[in-house]
Amino acid sequence: MAQQIWKYVWATLIIIVALQLCSQQQARHEAFATEAENVDIKVNKQLISSPPLPAAMTFAGEPVPLHVPDVAERLDRELLVNSYLHATTLLGLKRMQRYMPEIRALLKENDIPEDFVYLALAESLFGHVTSPAGAAGFWQLMPDTARGYGLIVNGEVDERFHVEKATLAAVRYLKTAKKRFGSWTNAAASYNRGMGGLDRALERQGVDSYYDLHLNDETSRYMFRILALKEVLGNPQKYGFDLSEEHGYQPLAARSLKVTASVSDLPEFALENGTNYKTLRFYNPWIKGYKLTVPQGREYVLQMPE
Repeated sequence: MAQQIWKYVWATLIIIVALQLCSQQQARHEAFATEAENVDIKVNKQLISSPPLPAAMTFAGEPVPLHVPDVAERLDRELLVNSYLHATTLLGLKRMQRYMPEIRALLKENDIPEDFVYLALAESLFGHVTSPAGAAGFWQLMPDTARGYGLIVNGEVDERFHVEKATLAAVRYLKTAKKRFGSWTNAAASYNRGMGGLDRALERQGVDSYYDLHLNDETSRYMFRILALKEVLGNPQKYGFDLSEEHGYQPLAARSLKVTASVSDLPEFALENGTNYKTLRFYNPWIKGYKLTVPQGREYVLQMPE
């Protein structure tokens, strides 16, 4: 009889302890849920804000007609997209510190408005990239277009990745487009659509401004992506991006080395000149092979680490 009583007592104690543990676990879950909800609310408060449209905006000195409803909404869309692409925007800000001074100087020297630096950013974000269609480099030039502007594109060399030479090729295009269309905005839009395509659209729709055209989605967004990058990357702190100079990519300290004769083994050549093939390619992204053929009467200028 006493043994049965003790069994009953132990069973009761186990049930009481189990109930207490369940109660404590439920309390912890409720506390965690409340904390998570508060965190979620705080995060949402940070994410739901919409950047205001600028009161006025220009591209290459030409006003953007923000009083036109669809123009304002198209810019608003790209501002929303680009102001919340945090990793992409930070990467652009880092690369700008390395490449912006050189490209801006080249544009200025050739009488091209400095705003066109944002066209290059829209095309490539200053990355040595190749599109699925075969466009390459900062300015995303197609092979035949690049050759037409005097750039070398072959298995050993692709000067679309040469920052100075590709920028000067883009300069030649933009000057021709400006002369043809009469405005820098139309010239920039034609960089995406092509001169012939933009010309046909303007003529068919009986207007003379990009902002009055009904276009395919890519070209319709193109100028507004450029404008959004100008606004966000040109005023990063306004949009919550705070990148100190030491966290950016600084211009590469380099010395120039003229090459007037063909090099049959670039890895060996790099080692003989105090570096390695990987670094040679990093400083000269236009090199594409293990050798460099230099035609009679020509030369290449390689950038080498100091």
